[in-house]
Amino acid sequence: MIHFMKYKYVYLGISAILVTVSLISLALFGLKPAIDFTGGALLEVHIDTDKQVDTDKLTENINQIENIDVYAIQTVTNENNYIIKMNYIDEPKKNEILDKVKEDYGSNITELRFETVGPTLGKELLMKTGVSVLLASMAILLYVAHQFKDKMYGISAILAMFHDTIILLGTFSLLGHFYNVEVDVLFVTALLTTLSFSVHDTIVVFDRIRESLKRGVPLSFEQIVDKAVTETLPRSLNNSLTIIFVLTTLALLGGVTIRWFVVALLVGTIAGTYSSTFVASPLLVIFMRKFRNKK
Repeated sequence: MIHFMKYKYVYLGISAILVTVSLISLALFGLKPAIDFTGGALLEVHIDTDKQVDTDKLTENINQIENIDVYAIQTVTNENNYIIKMNYIDEPKKNEILDKVKEDYGSNITELRFETVGPTLGKELLMKTGVSVLLASMAILLYVAHQFKDKMYGISAILAMFHDTIILLGTFSLLGHFYNVEVDVLFVTALLTTLSFSVHDTIVVFDRIRESLKRGVPLSFEQIVDKAVTETLPRSLNNSLTIIFVLTTLALLGGVTIRWFVVALLVGTIAGTYSSTFVASPLLVIFMRKFRNKK
């Protein structure tokens, strides 16, 4: 049996640093919402030309079209693809934009993608996202507290889950600031998946603790937690590494449209694997010692 809980404050200190950096990033930079949340239009085109494409000039030219306001033009590396993000437009306006691009760079322009989201739908989706995360958190808290007959288990699991959530949000805040990475519906999917993955591993550890307590193992509560972590850590690592290897491959070799979704899952998996052992368990030991006086 390895004495993991001997260094519980070291684990929590590392987590505190990561969470603090994430919160500072969120406070300073926030997140860059995609059109899924803000509403607007996205047009991706391939420009087959020998000319140097000046995105600032292209933005200026497109903005000359009535009722069009370009927010940004993003270059897709090494593919001569350009993503034009603008206010909500219809099909005729999109065709005007394509004609304008052809005037500047010839007729070898290919439309790759055109997406629109109305501003009302964007606000509604943002509200539903917040409600989904809140409901999921409350449901997990109630379930864990009921299953283990002690709210300290539920509180520890929820705090570990929020730890993973904040780190994931902070990571994408930094990516958004430095690399213009946006959060969209797929990111929300990754966020909710991270919540479930984090709690799943935590429950496995907590279940081993409960089994030892039921059997009356002659150990202190901290030693019982050490025993549970020692027994479950190899399984947790093997399971997580399998997922991490697959996600890393997808992030490196997958398409552009799913890349940041995969990265979000990857960050969430790593954070969840860490928190189930090195956040939830130390918190449970501390809470039990403070509020339940278990030696």
